[in-house]
Amino acid sequence: MTAAPVEKKLNGHEPRFDPRALAEAEAIRTKAAAEAEALRTEAQGKADAEKIRATEEAEKQRLANEKTAMRLEKERADHATYLARKEAETAKSRAEKEKTEQAGQEQAAEEAARAAEQARSERWWKWGARGIYAIGLIIAAPVQFMHFWDPHRKFLIAAPALLEGFALVLAFGAAWAVAHRRDVRPYRIGIMAGAAVAAGVNLYGGITDRAIGLNAGLIGAIASLGGPIVLMAYEHGIAQKVDGIPSGRERRAAGRAKAEADVAREKARAEKQAADARAAAEKAAREKAAEEEQRRRDADRKQHHPEVWAVAEALRSARGSQYVTEPIWAEAWHRVTGCKTVGITLEMEAASRAQQARAKTVTEMPIEGDFSLITSQMGSRPKKDPDAPDGRRNNGGTPPRRTPGDTAPYSPLARTQARLEQKKD
Repeated sequence: MTAAPVEKKLNGHEPRFDPRALAEAEAIRTKAAAEAEALRTEAQGKADAEKIRATEEAEKQRLANEKTAMRLEKERADHATYLARKEAETAKSRAEKEKTEQAGQEQAAEEAARAAEQARSERWWKWGARGIYAIGLIIAAPVQFMHFWDPHRKFLIAAPALLEGFALVLAFGAAWAVAHRRDVRPYRIGIMAGAAVAAGVNLYGGITDRAIGLNAGLIGAIASLGGPIVLMAYEHGIAQKVDGIPSGRERRAAGRAKAEADVAREKARAEKQAADARAAAEKAAREKAAEEEQRRRDADRKQHHPEVWAVAEALRSARGSQYVTEPIWAEAWHRVTGCKTVGITLEMEAASRAQQARAKTVTEMPIEGDFSLITSQMGSRPKKDPDAPDGRRNNGGTPPRRTPGDTAPYSPLARTQARLEQKKD
């Protein structure tokens, strides 16, 4: 919008425009330009804000994605650790099971080998004892036959069978007693009696009869004794095994184990006694140190706080306590001084609160003088000289458009000081 020109034909000069209209037009143009600039600035600000917001949202999303990824990675790592631990535990349990099974198999194999060795040795011992008995019978029987042979009393030919059979039958009886868990001693006595009689007969025949001879009589006597003795020793071992009677070797091993256990038990008892003695000594030392500390504390309190000490002693005596304990001393201090904190008196509390109030006043009071930051924001500002040059820049005389946030807010202390001065006025 422009104002119509006013034409003045004066001496043929060109017509001139009205300055007022030009100023109005310039003001309108400047206002439109300022509004357009403001709109552009606002749009640019909104666009920048939207861009910043989008950037922040993207950053937030990126951080959230990173946190999610890290959490997933941690969960994967934890799961992998869990699987590895379970696998290790499974492998360990499997190895322990295999080790246990292997140990059981080895123990079973050892027991089987031991049982086989025992069976083999028992078999050899059994048949060896019987073989020795049979050999002794073969040697002793002819000597007895020669000794008892009498053409006029042929029935005496059965005497050797009686003597040697007597010991053999009793040996069978001893085996029966072992198998049926009966007393074996009578059978053994009978075996030795029969064997002794047979040996005596053989030895007598060898001495008295030259046809037999001393050598044959002596070896016959040994054979009559040796066979039953060996067979009886075999039956004795079998009886001990059946009855569960430990052998001499087992008794010696048990004695050694018992002696070692007694030594270990005695050593443990001695160590326990030594530990108890050390604990008692340490306890006595602690009690002595505590008593000395209590005496020092009582003497110090009695010297420096006699009034409180008198009340504490009264409370201790009334309550039946051996010493003035810390709870008793705290209660006595409160009763005498009125302060719950031990060591604080009313004078100290009053001085402390006065200093705290002074510190609060000093820290909250406004600063005045050359370094004050409040004076510049208090009261009305001086008017500007009308003849002073315009401080605004080349903007056509139109003040800039102000927006919220252009001016820093006033200090709270300045507002407080201003209210105080207004109340004084």
